[in-house]
This record gives sequence, C-alpha cells and structure tokens, in this order.
Amino acid sequence: MAQQEERRRFLKQSAVALGGLALGGGGYLVSCTPATNQPIPGSLLGPSFKAGHLLRTGLTVVPTQTEEIDVAVIGGGVSGLSAARWLSKHSRARVCLLELEDQTGGNSQSGQNAVSAYPWGAHYLPLPNLANRELLQFLEEARVITGYDAAGLPLYNEYHLCFDPEDRLFINGYWQEGLVPHWSVPQPDLEQIDRFLALMEEMKQAKGADGRFAFDIPLDSSSADAQFRQLDTLTMQEWLHQQNLTSEYLRWYVEYCCLDDFGATLEQTSAWAGIHYFAGRKAQAANSDPHRVLTWPQGNHWLAERLREQTGAEIRTGALVYNLELKEGKVLIDYLNLATNQATRLVANKCILATPQFVRERLVAKISKTAPKPAAQGFSYAPWLVANLTLKKVPNGKGTPLSWDNVIYGSRSLGYVYAQQQSVQAFPEKQVITFYYPLPDTTPAARQAVFTRKREEWTELVLQELEKAHPGIRREVEQADLWVWGHGMIRPTPGFIWGQERQKAAAPLDGKIVFAHSDLSGISIFEEAFYQGIKAAQQLLPV
Repeated sequence: MAQQEERRRFLKQSAVALGGLALGGGGYLVSCTPATNQPIPGSLLGPSFKAGHLLRTGLTVVPTQTEEIDVAVIGGGVSGLSAARWLSKHSRARVCLLELEDQTGGNSQSGQNAVSAYPWGAHYLPLPNLANRELLQFLEEARVITGYDAAGLPLYNEYHLCFDPEDRLFINGYWQEGLVPHWSVPQPDLEQIDRFLALMEEMKQAKGADGRFAFDIPLDSSSADAQFRQLDTLTMQEWLHQQNLTSEYLRWYVEYCCLDDFGATLEQTSAWAGIHYFAGRKAQAANSDPHRVLTWPQGNHWLAERLREQTGAEIRTGALVYNLELKEGKVLIDYLNLATNQATRLVANKCILATPQFVRERLVAKISKTAPKPAAQGFSYAPWLVANLTLKKVPNGKGTPLSWDNVIYGSRSLGYVYAQQQSVQAFPEKQVITFYYPLPDTTPAARQAVFTRKREEWTELVLQELEKAHPGIRREVEQADLWVWGHGMIRPTPGFIWGQERQKAAAPLDGKIVFAHSDLSGISIFEEAFYQGIKAAQQLLPV
C-alpha cells in the first residue's frame, strides 16, 4: 500500500509540473488550422457486419453434429458472462457460452497497439453502492477491493482508482478542473447550476412511501412511488423547463451527461433516467471520495475479462446462432462456427438469451409467433463512434494539465480519455487518446450515414472536434483507428423505463428461455448488465 501511495503522489506531482508548462501554451475555442490532404493511417472497425447480415437474411444450414448440455448462454457481453459466472458458483450445470464476435465483452471491447491498450467502448466503473453486494463481491474476487474497514466500508486497490488529475473542461479558452462549467461563467448561470446540483442531492436521498430510494442501482431496486415514477413520462428538457432551469451552461452540462450514459439528447431522455444519472449513485469507501471511478487502459474490457475468468463455462467465440427452437422439453440451438463454417446443434435443458432486443426478436420468432416486432417494442438505440488516436504528443493548453477525462464545452462529442492515465510512465514517448462521439440523430438519413461514411470522413470529423481545444492537433496524429457501433446502447426514452414493454420483454419464454441484457434495464451501464445476468441465472435454478 505504501508503494501505491508513493506512486500516486509521484503521478500527481508530475501532473502539476506539466500544468506549469501548459500555462505557457495557447488555447482557443475554434481552430483556424486548415484541413490537410495528408492521409492519416489507421483502420475502421465495428461489430461483425457480415455475421449480422447472415443473421438478418437467414441461414438454412443443417447441423452435422449435435451436443447435449445443461445450459446455453447466447451472447458473451457483460450480462452473458455474469449469468455464466453465477451458474458456475451456484450449480454444477455444464454451461456453454456462444459469442458472435472474436472476443467476449460486448460493448466493453478493447484494442492495443505498441503504445498502449485502449477501450473501444465503456471505459470506467463508478464506485458501487454499498447495497449492491453482488457487485462488491465480484470486485473482491477481482482484487479491486482489498478488504473492509471497521465501519464496513470497502478498501479499494489504489491501482484501479483513477489517478489525478481526473477530469477537466475546456471552456472560454481555458482548461478548468472538473466538468461542471464555472470558468468565466456569469453569476446567474452559476446560481442555476448550484440550484440544480442541490436538487440532485435531494433526489439522491429521497425515498418513496415504500421506504426505497427513489433512484437506485440496479434501477429495479428503486421506489415504485408514483410521485417519482411519473417523471418517466417527461423528457429531461421538460423537467428542466418546469424547474425554471434555463441556463445554457447548465443545459449543456446536463445534456453532456445524458449523451454520456444514454447517447441521447435532453429531448430524447426520460426525466426519470436523466435524474437517475445524478441521484442513483450513493457510494461510500474507506479510502476514496465517493465520486471517484475505477478505470483501466483497456476500459471495462478489463472487468469483462475478470468475469470471463470466473465463468467456469465453455466459451465459443465466432459462433453465429441462427436457429432457436423448443422441442420435447429441450432448447435446440443451431450455430455456425464462422472460422470453419461448421454448423453444430446444441441440445440444452435451459437457455439464457443475453443479446440485444433486436437480435433476440429474430431468434425467438420461430418459437413465439405472437412476439411483438422490435419497432413496436419501444427499444431505441444510439449509434456511437469511438476513435483511438496515437499522437506524438497531446498539445498543451492554458489551465489544468492533461487529465484522464478531457471534455470540450459546446462540442457534441464527449471529448476524450487519456488511455495511459494509469501508467507509471509519467512522460511516455507517444500518447493514446480515446475520443467518444455519440450519434443521437435517428432520422433514416443519419442512420444510413453511420454505415456508409468512410474512415477518412470519420477521421476528419474527429479532428475538427478536437481542434476546438487543440489547434493543430492533426499534425501530432500518427494513427487514427475508429470503431462504429450501429446500436451502441439502449436509450431510456420517455415512458420506457417504467412502461409495460420493458417488463414484458423480461418475461421468460415457456419456462425454458430467460433473457439477460442491459436493454432490459433501459440503461446501458455495467452495473445493470451485471445485474440482469444474475437475475436471469437465478430464474433457471435449480437447473
């Protein structure tokens, strides 16, 4: 522990030294750097479009081999891994997990180059609420939590807590510390921001008539009190208007938060979900402030790998499930090995379908002819662009030095995270940043562009956004690798969180097939995916 503290102090002192150097640099709100024709090398990646096309068009391959198992888990994202882990700990069932992609993790994917590992999706986990015992136990097993103090508060391994400096915001030509706007912000706006934050603190402690917190994680633990659930019928924009919170600085910040967790604008986000972002977390820790986060160079793929290690399941990647049937009390699962083109039939006693709703509907269509169509379900998804840029150096600017999370006020992007923040190498030869750009426009033309835009066009979009805070940054970029998520995450649109469709989608099918995915929570965060996996596994016991 002493070595960890010394390492943390060293990094903090190094950041301060860098901050002194940064004060000599310039910072401007808009870049005047002309576009260059010099191409930047890199790649454009994404989920397996070929496999997705095969699933949509349909396969009629007859399996040439058959295996009998106890439980099949279809989908190797966080929910599927969580379900498999739970079953391995509480039963002797033979579990086989099938994952379409080449690696498990779902939206928590990662990559690596010669400079650093980096995330392709979610990149942090806030400290969990003390009531979330299952998640705390998992973090103990992963050695993220090293013990508890006399008051029962968890002790976190300092290596996994985000190092200083944690976050900064580029606003009015200056990098301020923290993401809530305050640098050169007019006093009336600051007063509205303070009033909003005070309201969120009230909501964080509020309880319904049933004694439950109004907003909790997992969200199924939240109060059923109508005075809170009716907020789901409003948009976050309508709620802000009702509260007379009109500051553009505040509205930008709240929308940034909605885009961060939901990929949705104020007009697209349920007010209940928007408030839950601020009020749902109630962490306490023995050796950390409650607002801090756990993070890794590869983001939440680190957590997904720890889940995979604890599953005890047989995991088959590159496995395209194309047929699902119920026959004579068994679940028949036909899948194609994409590497060998070998078709196999699994005969399982039970099945956990841990896929997004739009995949699930295609798979269960043959079983449940009355299953609602995806368009009628209210399940809405946000596309995302994630770019990992390798730079000779991230340009300096005025104010707070390079931090883990770096956000640009007024930008539609979420800014970028510094992938090497947790590294002991204070002055690396090169640097990798991960840039996030949600795509909330759901018009047909906008969605079509997600799948047809070229890598060079995406790269130019990224550079133009970054140049708002870093003029000339394109000259520092040596490589730009990009990933496009066509259905990045579920969006909690008004009426979806506490509406009937989400509850109906969670109902087991014929007692043999149960469902697990963060889609069923309506909020795409690690805690909800982890919870949905356990919930599904518990529905199957005894197997």
